[in-house]
Amino acid sequence: MVPDPETPICSAKACRAAAVWVLAWNNPKVHTPERRKTWLACEDHREHLSEFLGVRGFLKDVVRFEEWEARGA
Repeated sequence: MVPDPETPICSAKACRAAAVWVLAWNNPKVHTPERRKTWLACEDHREHLSEFLGVRGFLKDVVRFEEWEARGA
């Protein structure tokens, strides 16, 4: 099944599930402090992706996709 191109997809490798969460992150060695990169996560991968970014000190925020969109980010 081909996902709807309008549906945001989880960033986890090989996952095709709809994204529910936005993980905002920043690599301080590469990005300015205010810059935010994003990964999207489904319910099943939110914790794993958060831990991956967290142990590196990159994770800045985890919010529901709808909230992120409402912020206009």
